[in-house]
Amino acid sequence: MLTWQVAGHGPLRALDERLGRALATSHLPAGPAEFCADLGNTAVALPVLCAVMAWAGWQEWRGGSEEAPNEGAPVRWWLPPLAAGLAPAVVPALVVPLKLWLARPGPPEMAGGVHDGFYPSGHGATAAVAYGVAALLMIRGVRGKPAGRPARRLVAPAVVAVVALLNVAVGLGLVRRGYHWPLDVLGGWCLAAVLLAVWCAVCDRWPGAGAGRASRR
Repeated sequence: MLTWQVAGHGPLRALDERLGRALATSHLPAGPAEFCADLGNTAVALPVLCAVMAWAGWQEWRGGSEEAPNEGAPVRWWLPPLAAGLAPAVVPALVVPLKLWLARPGPPEMAGGVHDGFYPSGHGATAAVAYGVAALLMIRGVRGKPAGRPARRLVAPAVVAVVALLNVAVGLGLVRRGYHWPLDVLGGWCLAAVLLAVWCAVCDRWPGAGAGRASRR
């Protein structure tokens, strides 16, 4: 629906551009907004994801080595971290064709840019995928451990809340600094939701994919 509204110059696009101009000229601090927008850069998001991948791989391998002697099926401890690393690489393959097809002009602050094509937001999609899949890895790693500590049960909601707030901050920063329209960010989030769903489906497809099996027992 968002893509249809952007491509067809629908009323939602007109409302989106009014909202974008209002936010870009609002009194929200420009410095923190720039910092939040930069959190969507691959130079920031990917190192965070790599660190979580290393931790999750170690957790999956340790849990798999403990289960291997007692289980006949191989433990694919490497699958969730590997799929997590591939997820951000798919983002440009989805974002770039849409940008070239729609060629949506950017906000007034980007009028001097060398190209059109701001929908969907690559920064928004990258942040949502990288931080989102990192959160899923952390939740899987904690879920695969034996329950007992009350604080452990709070990890999943806390991680989800932090990642959600982080992505909202990235989106607001992109709009406030005039790098994207709000619908650009929402479009990036929709693409990210598809990739995160595919990641979950891939990791749950094989019963030997590490913590996913431990959580089903």
